[in-house]
Amino acid sequence: MTRLSRAALCLAAATALTAPAAAAELRLMTGPQGGVWVPLGGQLKDLWEKALPGTSIQALPGAGIANVRAIEENKAEIGFGNSISTVDGLAGNAPFTKKHANICNIATLYPQYFQMVVPANSGINTVKDLKGKAITTQPRGNTGELITGQLLKVHGMSYSDVKVSFVSYTDSVQQMQDGQASAFSLGTAIPAGSIMDLASSRDIKLLDLSADLEGMKKLNPGYTLVTVPKGTYPKQDKDVKVIGYATHLVASCKLPAEQAYAMTKAVAENVPALAATSKALASLTVKEMAEDIGVPFHPGAAKFYKEKGVTVATQ
Repeated sequence: MTRLSRAALCLAAATALTAPAAAAELRLMTGPQGGVWVPLGGQLKDLWEKALPGTSIQALPGAGIANVRAIEENKAEIGFGNSISTVDGLAGNAPFTKKHANICNIATLYPQYFQMVVPANSGINTVKDLKGKAITTQPRGNTGELITGQLLKVHGMSYSDVKVSFVSYTDSVQQMQDGQASAFSLGTAIPAGSIMDLASSRDIKLLDLSADLEGMKKLNPGYTLVTVPKGTYPKQDKDVKVIGYATHLVASCKLPAEQAYAMTKAVAENVPALAATSKALASLTVKEMAEDIGVPFHPGAAKFYKEKGVTVATQ
């Protein structure tokens, strides 16, 4: 080796040692436009970039089912999920075509409310009254859309028995305002901003779905009944029972443990800031974050919970 070659190698080695490491990039799958996952994702991006110096978080639009698929296929590292559809992904149940083995839980965040809203004067009182009507729900790949199809199935119907639009929350509100749709279904926290927007322009009512729970549990045992308290929406003068499940954060099981630990810790230490975007997070505790929803926890998250005195199941 020539003296010049040795000098070049030494210079390259010195440069490698002194040059800053390339910033790590993580992809965060959020939700559809108009939903709470988008602004929450923006907050998590800021929190996690501070908790993980040198890491860049790219927030991307998504949906509960699509996010689980993206992580399984290494198209994302972390995202929002819904307990019922994530469990289906692990098991390989429809709409998933195979078992998803690269999905780990980070934290359970808050209950989700599947809500179906109709004009107050529509005469629609149950899901079976929707036969032949125009309804609007989220695009394919959203958990709210999946539940809409399941609710129709419980009543012996399918999308062929209604006129359905698979669109954004914003477009759904517009269709309801214009009288193009007789029902709008979605799964999100309460109060849903899109329903509040709709209620500002016309009188609406939520359908009580308590009679549908038994049939829904046959399709997925993770469903529960949750209550939308009276006064949640304008002119809502009584509590309404709707279908419930949980929103949580899922991550690739390949995500380094130290990253998962730091991200879990950042969520736990910044609940008030997150609650400014979604009131559903206001009372979130570490114990609730570690709730068992049938999805094994990432070892990095489990380490944080163990330090706080909570033992969780991992892969």
